[in-house]
Order: sequence, then C-alpha cells, then structure tokens
Amino acid sequence: MNQPRLFAGVELGGTKVIAVLARGREIVDQAVWPTLAAAETLAKVAERLQQWDQAQPISALGIASFGPLQLDVSAPDHGFILETPKAGWSRVPVAQLLTDGLACPWQIDTDVNAAALAEYRWGEHTGCDSLCYLTLGTGVGGGLVIGGRPVHGAMHPEIGHLRLRRASGDGFAGACAFHGDCIEGLISGPALAMRLGGDPAGIADNDPRWHAVASDLAELACAILLTTSAQRILVGGGVGLSRPFLLKLARSMVVDRLQGYLPFIDQDTSEVILRVPALGQNAGPLGAIALAMSALDAGEV
Repeated sequence: MNQPRLFAGVELGGTKVIAVLARGREIVDQAVWPTLAAAETLAKVAERLQQWDQAQPISALGIASFGPLQLDVSAPDHGFILETPKAGWSRVPVAQLLTDGLACPWQIDTDVNAAALAEYRWGEHTGCDSLCYLTLGTGVGGGLVIGGRPVHGAMHPEIGHLRLRRASGDGFAGACAFHGDCIEGLISGPALAMRLGGDPAGIADNDPRWHAVASDLAELACAILLTTSAQRILVGGGVGLSRPFLLKLARSMVVDRLQGYLPFIDQDTSEVILRVPALGQNAGPLGAIALAMSALDAGEV
C-alpha cells in the first residue's frame, strides 16, 4: 500500500519557529527554534528542511509566516516580509531563503491565513463555508477563509491594525509602533504587559482591568461579523488559548452590542460562532501543511 505523501511546513512566528514534517496531515517529526536574527534563524530552518528532503524527497513545502508579507506572485519581492516592527526582519526574503535547494512546489501565506485554512479543512466546522482565525500573542493577526480559499487582495487581511471603539474610561495609549491603540496595540501580549504593568500570566482572572481587554476583543469580533459575515471566529494564540474567561466575557458583550441586528447570533449561537480553534495549538503547524498541500494541488513553485 502506498504511504501518504510527505509534506513539510514552517510556521514562522514572532517568538518561535516550528518546522514540521507530515505524512498527509499526520505530523511525524518537528523542530522548534526561537525567532532570533533573521539570517541565523532561517539558516537553521533551511538546514532542517534540506535534511528531511535528503532522507526522503518532500512533495511540497508550506510557509506560514508573520507579516506583513508580499503575496503577489508576480511581484519581484514575492515571499518577502514587508515593513514590520520585528527588528531586523523587514524586507527579508523568507521564501527564497527557505526554498533554495528544494525542488518541490511551495506556497507562502500569513500564519493566520494558514491556520484558518487548516481549521477549514480539518477542524470541527461541518457546513461552515467561511471562518476567521484570530491569534492573540506577540501580535494580533486575523486570517480569513471564504469558500475554502484564504482571502488575498491588494495584500492580505490586517485585522490586527483596526482601530475600534474603546471601552469607556480606558485611557491606555496603546503599544503599536505604527498606530498606537489599534487592536494589536491594545491586546497583544506585549501590549497587555504594558497595560497591566507586568506579565499578564500573573494577573488574576478577576482583576477588573481584564474587562476593558474583553471589550476590545468584543469590538473586534463585532467588526469581523459585520464586515465579513464569517460563520466562525476562532480565537487562538498564547493569550487567546490561556485566558478562556476573556472569550466567555467577550461573547456576552458581542450579543449585547449587536442588539439583535444579526439574526444568527444570540447567547446560544455565540458559543458556536466565537470559540477556540478545534485544532488547538496544532492549527499553526497544520496550517503550514495545508499550504503545502495547496501548493502541490496548484503545482506552484
């Protein structure tokens, strides 16, 4: 019996990089590195990919990276990271550095678009044609899949840089280097550390300051529901997965703020629509594998 094809995936995050090797969607090997200087980090990842490919040829590679990214395949800088607050990573040719020496098809997309694609393919979302994957971690990103395809246009969704209505009385100036109090500047991990005066992991769930954070998350969820009509909003990332009470509180706020305008959302349906990823922490690595499978199907190089 023929074994499933061998795929490789790279999830390049702001804090760590995960490279995975999979037969079909089953991960059979992986390696993890901290995200340090670009050249050093990507050289280690590329070396591991070469080792895997030499042991047994890889059918395709998927690269799921933090952004912003140049995803226009006709652009000379396709696969580059664009201007980013991550020091030393602006204008880095990520795709070129990871694919040099590999003969297989490859595809690159944002880490959140890739995670959304993995959830669409393999998550518990029967009958769901559209979903948004949010990651709350080093930054705030949002990936969007509609009709089974990640959304691209002039670039890709940059949901984390929306500027939304603030909670009454919240005077935090925000931490985003570009926009101050955009949603990333309010509820990313580094923003929370500034906002709460210390490591968010050490702040009790019943601290009243979390109410403003939940309010910001609710505003973001309302904006996504009203603009994209997504059938699911999945909240992942280190902050999203470690603080489930935030999601519960945000659900109630979403229902209250929409005031019945969207007939498909109420207290009961909000638990289905606004939830944690079905794939949990594997959504990111499996997202890279989903991109590799898409690359093979499309014959992209």
